[in-house]
Amino acid sequence: MIFHVLTIFPDFFQGPFSYGVVPRARQAGLLDIRIHNLRDWTYDRHKTVDDRPFGGGEGMVLKPEPIFAAVESIWPERRAGRHVVLLSAQGSLFDQSAANRLASASELLLICGRYEGVDERVAEHLADEELSIGSYVLSGGELAAAVVIDAVGRLLPGVLGNQTSAAFESFQDSGHSEGLLDCPHWTRPATFRGWPAPEILLQGNHEEIRRFRKRIAQEKTARLRPDLMRPGGSPLPHGKMEL
Repeated sequence: MIFHVLTIFPDFFQGPFSYGVVPRARQAGLLDIRIHNLRDWTYDRHKTVDDRPFGGGEGMVLKPEPIFAAVESIWPERRAGRHVVLLSAQGSLFDQSAANRLASASELLLICGRYEGVDERVAEHLADEELSIGSYVLSGGELAAAVVIDAVGRLLPGVLGNQTSAAFESFQDSGHSEGLLDCPHWTRPATFRGWPAPEILLQGNHEEIRRFRKRIAQEKTARLRPDLMRPGGSPLPHGKMEL
């Protein structure tokens, strides 16, 4: 998969993509990340990308012209499998089901919002969807782009050393985790400061371990994320919240 990131701060991404599975996957040719400077598609002396909002108000708004020009230059053709995502505080919530869906694309182009926002015509006529990584406001979409690339990239074939491990992670509705949080984990030493790891995990009975892990995953989900559970204690279908 190819990830394109459209930003006014291209140097931001020197850090987030230098550690963990993403750089290893890039080195192995499993994914590619291409950072594009939005100012390269401006034509005035000051390389202006923003302007005051119509109707007044605080802050500045990213102009549509350079964003449209950039996307249409990066992709002269919008073929199947090419997907444009606008990252903004007003977008739909990015979650594990969205990561799974985006992982099926061949190329993703992530537009990093900035300032007070982006001209609405970008969302209406250029982006395929608008996503937010949470119900809070960031200074810009760069952090969100890094989150999306990490979450989607690790789902691609071959990126994780043990590809099946992704199926058991929190929020992964794969038939293994059933939309629950990942179960708690323990490692050596078996007893630390007088706190023992659960005895059942040390005995090697895989069926009992499986049942134990499912039970404590349900307990942890109910305790920390009750919004993911039905009133009766069973997990909701992934991505659903009861009102």
